[in-house]
Amino acid sequence: MEPGAATPFGFRQPSKLRMRGSAPDMADPNQLFDDTSAHAGSPAMGYRGQETPGMGFPAQALLTEPMSNFAVAYGSSLASQGKEMVDRNLDRLITISKLKYYFAVDTVYVGKKLGLLVFPYMHKNWEVRYQQDTPVAPRFDINAPDLYIPAMAFITYILVAGLALGTQNRFSPEILGIQASSALVWLIIEVLVTLLSLYLVTVNTDLTTIDLIAFSGYKYVGMIVGVVSGLLFGRTGYYLVLLWCCIAIVVFMIRTLRLKILSEAAAQGVLVRGAKNQLRMYLTMAIATAQPVFMYWLTYHLVR
Repeated sequence: MEPGAATPFGFRQPSKLRMRGSAPDMADPNQLFDDTSAHAGSPAMGYRGQETPGMGFPAQALLTEPMSNFAVAYGSSLASQGKEMVDRNLDRLITISKLKYYFAVDTVYVGKKLGLLVFPYMHKNWEVRYQQDTPVAPRFDINAPDLYIPAMAFITYILVAGLALGTQNRFSPEILGIQASSALVWLIIEVLVTLLSLYLVTVNTDLTTIDLIAFSGYKYVGMIVGVVSGLLFGRTGYYLVLLWCCIAIVVFMIRTLRLKILSEAAAQGVLVRGAKNQLRMYLTMAIATAQPVFMYWLTYHLVR
């Protein structure tokens, strides 16, 4: 019997109820609008209403990976070009191999050199030894200039100056910075004036700028000894020890620089007359006697 048909008794058989979750094509024919609530969670509706979280990742990866690789490659090329430029310009000013030569020292050399700076009177041979037209390393020749002792002496001088200021309740980072910067500036001025004087006198010498820095930096050893003596024994001890160190550095500079600045005959003690030789002799004496002036100027205010 068909659903909804009349029974022999005049009653209609009730139609079957639609089961929950039935298919859309089983909808009631009397319904005006389609029920789309059942399709809300379907994957087809997700393209507009909501997007799957990983849908845009492949496209972003295709765009970002080449750009990041290009940025890394470009940055590496810039870094390599900058390093080459720095190395090229640095080699023009200071050759790295030459700079290593001035730090080729050992403990024995440092001990002997410090003794020579404080007591140079008994030393006889002041000539620098050569091997195939190249000076030997400082650790093999006590007469060779180095940068290790001047660099360490400069740093130690700054530390001793801070100690001296601290014992007098005058220490501050600003004052210590002024002390370090003034010592460095005076060193630079001294080297520049020496280079200008050598140029004006037209001295043909193998002295380099690094050699002048080394020779000018040796005075910090005497300055340290003088300030430490002042801290231990007062101003009297400071003046006595500083005077000794000043005389020692003058003797050291004259005996070292005369082989570099004076002519060969004048360096050996032979009296050679001539305007150029006299100028070279005066220049050697001026460089040597300038050392005590700087030593006193940079230390007298540290001892009271």
